[in-house]
Amino acid sequence: MRHSGDNGVTGEDIKMHMEVFIQQLINGLTLGSIYGLIAIGYTMVFGIIGMVNFAHGDVFMLSSFIALILLMIISSVLGAGLIVLSLVIVLVLSMALTGLWSWAIERVAYRPLSGSFRLAPLISAIGMSIFLMNFVQVVQGPRNKPAPPMLNTTYVIIDSAAYPVTLSLRQITIMTVTIVLLIGFWYLVQKTSLGRAQRACEQDRKMAALLGINVDRTVSLTFVMGAALAAVAGVMYLLQYGVVNFADGFVPGV
Repeated sequence: MRHSGDNGVTGEDIKMHMEVFIQQLINGLTLGSIYGLIAIGYTMVFGIIGMVNFAHGDVFMLSSFIALILLMIISSVLGAGLIVLSLVIVLVLSMALTGLWSWAIERVAYRPLSGSFRLAPLISAIGMSIFLMNFVQVVQGPRNKPAPPMLNTTYVIIDSAAYPVTLSLRQITIMTVTIVLLIGFWYLVQKTSLGRAQRACEQDRKMAALLGINVDRTVSLTFVMGAALAAVAGVMYLLQYGVVNFADGFVPGV
């Protein structure tokens, strides 16, 4: 039935616009979940040492390549039928390897400059970002690297002939993993000794050191935790889009 007025908008038009809005909301929540995991690593490092870690986006990109390589190896060993088990193993190993990379980056590029002027670590972070991007480009090549399709099951939420609204198993997995990790991260920061040490270093690093907190160790663990969350984002990104590129860290980094 056509509404009163001269604009010619019908009830079917409004229904279709709502369906488009719901679908885009689902898509936005999925991408926002990935970006949220990346953002936590940024805020953790910035909160403790007051530096924007420009290399963090490229750590995310590196983690997606690590996840792809591990997925190809583990899938060939376990077979295509155990895709869920393969993803769990890939997720754990990617977090460990990416955390190790970030620990090495902190020790090599940031810690030696901790007592220098404030721009020195920033310049070092930009240099590390350029290094990681070019390193992956040289090792893996400039072309897109596809991943095998995973969790392709799709559920129709609103069955409409004009614009059906769907929710894929990939999107459910991404949002669920993000919620679980955010709850776990909140508990770690608020309820554990490491979280108290991190909050103390954020407030006053000198006073935290006087009170017996190992500031260097806390900073290193913060880098590792941020990179581990970026690794989860890398796996989720690979799961959602099925392709990775050496430049994929730039846009999330910005």
